[in-house]
Amino acid sequence: MTHITWEDAFCGEGANCFRVGTDSVGNAYIAISGAEDRYLTDSREALRALILDIKAGKADHLL
Repeated sequence: MTHITWEDAFCGEGANCFRVGTDSVGNAYIAISGAEDRYLTDSREALRALILDIKAGKADHLL
């Protein structure tokens, strides 16, 4: 079984919290806080690209 190291939760209004985690073999994980057993996974490179795109405003239309 893979050991995931979860970061502290990122929370918005109304306690909508997400957690980001990584493992020792280069995978990244995103889950809803409290439901870490049901996660999305991809490479750390994919997570890095997602974060950079969000920071660049490419998801602003979702706000």
